[in-house]
Amino acid sequence: MTQPSRPPVTSGPVTSGPPTSRPVTSGPTARDDGDWAIQAADTIERLVGKVRDKTSIPLVTVARALVFGLLAAVMALVVAVLGSVMLVRLVDVLTGEGNVWIAHLAVGGLFTALGAFLLRKATTTPAR
Repeated sequence: MTQPSRPPVTSGPVTSGPPTSRPVTSGPTARDDGDWAIQAADTIERLVGKVRDKTSIPLVTVARALVFGLLAAVMALVVAVLGSVMLVRLVDVLTGEGNVWIAHLAVGGLFTALGAFLLRKATTTPAR
């Protein structure tokens, strides 16, 4: 079954001669000096865009940094805990059965020495 043919759709009245008014341009530069509604809408749109650029975009950037920073901190904490457990297990396997106290002493001493070093660096004043 075939569809009946339709007449072409036009955007305005069909004229047979050349246009007598000014040429129609498209886009945001096509403004009529007397059409204040278009000018008001463009001004409002421009102001809303400026406000959004000054407020929303920096807030989204801060929120993303906060979320990714917290995610990185949690992942670093998990890696540190799993790394210390792995280190204790490794030292326990290397020292043999029943000598887990050596693993705890070695890893605890390592963390104590690292903490003392970092504390010393934090409280030392630089020489002038």
